[in-house]
Amino acid sequence: MATRHLIKRAKYKTTAKGSGIPGVLEMTKNKIAFKPNDPTSVTMINVDFRSIKGHKNTKEGSSNPPLINLVLDQGGSYIFEFENFSDLQVCREFVVNSLAKSGEGLIATSDKPVVASHDEQLSTAEMELRMKLLQENSELQKLHKQFVLGNILTESEFWATRKKLLDGDSSQKSKQRIGFKSSMILDTLPLHDARTNKLTFNLTQETKYQIFALKPAVQQAFLNLVPNKMTEKDFWTKYCRAELLHYKRNAMAAAAEAAEDEDLVIFLKDDDILASEARRKIRRVDPTLDIEADQGDDYMHLPDHGIFRDGSKEITESQHELYRRTFLQDLNRQGEVVLEGRTIDVELDNPTNVAEALAQSRQESDATAKEERLYRTSRMTEMEDLQAPHDHPFTPLCIKDPRDYFDSQQANALKTYDDTRAGTEQLSCSLNSEEAYGFLRRSISEIEAMGLSAHMVRPEVALTVINGLTQNISSTKYQLGKNVHESVLDGLPNTTKEELLHYWTSIQELLRHFWSSYPITTSYLYAKVSVVLYNGLTTLFFQ
Repeated sequence: MATRHLIKRAKYKTTAKGSGIPGVLEMTKNKIAFKPNDPTSVTMINVDFRSIKGHKNTKEGSSNPPLINLVLDQGGSYIFEFENFSDLQVCREFVVNSLAKSGEGLIATSDKPVVASHDEQLSTAEMELRMKLLQENSELQKLHKQFVLGNILTESEFWATRKKLLDGDSSQKSKQRIGFKSSMILDTLPLHDARTNKLTFNLTQETKYQIFALKPAVQQAFLNLVPNKMTEKDFWTKYCRAELLHYKRNAMAAAAEAAEDEDLVIFLKDDDILASEARRKIRRVDPTLDIEADQGDDYMHLPDHGIFRDGSKEITESQHELYRRTFLQDLNRQGEVVLEGRTIDVELDNPTNVAEALAQSRQESDATAKEERLYRTSRMTEMEDLQAPHDHPFTPLCIKDPRDYFDSQQANALKTYDDTRAGTEQLSCSLNSEEAYGFLRRSISEIEAMGLSAHMVRPEVALTVINGLTQNISSTKYQLGKNVHESVLDGLPNTTKEELLHYWTSIQELLRHFWSSYPITTSYLYAKVSVVLYNGLTTLFFQ
């Protein structure tokens, strides 16, 4: 934990590889000062923490010396080298807490994840998220200042109870992904050069990515063949040759070409991977759904019906059916890929990296789909008397909001008080000030003369008075005729109300950390409970 004042021996460096100027580094909660050992040196540093926007430091265990680089808001930086990594760690934590306390926002710019405490590593985005939550929530900022900067809780302990708050903020930021164009990449036509009688296909990196997404078999063939069996240029040449054969609508010519070149078959025949995926999707369909009931409604299974790739209606020999592709197949596949969107986020410069990323993405998607299918199946076939409960067997700790606490007892208090008075005589007394004063003087005189040999108030009367006071305290708004939506807290001064709410929130925070440490199975948990009990309660009740 950081202290309010820190002094360490260090060297000031203008560059990381420089020799440095030895001296003393002094840090307070607001400023950083460096004084060289040489009194004749003109190098003096005195900078405010508010002018520091971030830091980066050497990772412990590396071969580099223990350095910390303090990045200034206006540009430039200060580099200090310490004698050992323990001094660096203490100094780094002091900087983290000081930047958090100053409210300027902690932006760590190290290449490695930022170490927020001795047992936690955070990225820059996670640090920025925490600082954003502290800046937007004043109550959370008060608790952080009271417990973390007060050396009662560590950063990791404080944020461990707010996982939902951190996850909720990140889940609200939905990233908009760039999708594919709805125009069909399969209909990309070559450019014809009349002088040389050559056809040229223009395949950009984006086009190759879309081809891999549309045709998993081509993507898999690229990984298997390039560069082991052929070059990337030869691969795309064969692919374009196959597309040209499909474009000419000649299944017999395609079959003849495939017979001569076995590699060309990969591009001419139907995609086996897509066919396998289609079969898996059919198996994942609800078994109670009758797919065959409307199978013939579209007439696509009948001869002379349906639109093929060229828009014509033709019947070819069954032996060449393998090399025929319909427009309906292309259209359905294009629509499926467009709706799915981009599933990877990699640079498109290297087609091999793109193909590998797509393959990995499909494997993860298949695993997720299998888990969802098994879960749906188990839910569909479950028998309630044989199934284990789906929820956790414990009840999470729930501490009431103080605004609800004072009013939640009102209905029960009123009912209990009315029940205790049921069947008794209801008396109404009204005394003016003179009569009340006379009654008080007579009572005092009797006590002086007779002493307190008997009960001043009968027990049943005292119980009635206590119940009446409880009822009056918890139902003030009803007795005084205030607004129904007001509570006892609303009748207090704003300063007192805020103090009570913060006091209650602090107790709630301590209780949450106290009970989350049980059962105590390690020395760390024992030390945490001791600190929460002693330091926390001392701060609350004796400040």
